[in-house]
Amino acid sequence: MNRTDYFNSPFLLGFEHLERLLERTAKNGDGYPPYNIEQFGGETLRITLAVAGFSREEMSITVEDRQLIIRGKQSDNGDKNFLHRGIAARQFQRSFVLAEGIEVTGASLENGLLSIDLERPKSTTIVRTIEIEAGRPEKKGSVS
Repeated sequence: MNRTDYFNSPFLLGFEHLERLLERTAKNGDGYPPYNIEQFGGETLRITLAVAGFSREEMSITVEDRQLIIRGKQSDNGDKNFLHRGIAARQFQRSFVLAEGIEVTGASLENGLLSIDLERPKSTTIVRTIEIEAGRPEKKGSVS
């Protein structure tokens, strides 16, 4: 399979990190636990994961380098004698890449559903004027 490099264009300067983000999301596990993503209004999002059987203490939520990572690990209590075991103690890791500026505002666990609330800040347009100097500019960091 050929890999197409969409970001190898002279018009897309500084977007190499987007390619790395896309590669990270492509490696995102087996599909457990299932989840929904909802949007409320224009700026608020909620990710809801079905985590039946997990307690708050068995899960963690972290944000590392703009990646939201939810981990769960159930403890296997070895003192039980099962006649049939159809519900396995398992672990999971689910991750989501966050756009720049998106903040996690809270998380709650109710009825086997873990909800994580996110907020996107309102975007503002910034116009900056660059002064044109006479002569050839020196390269930054060069020694004369």
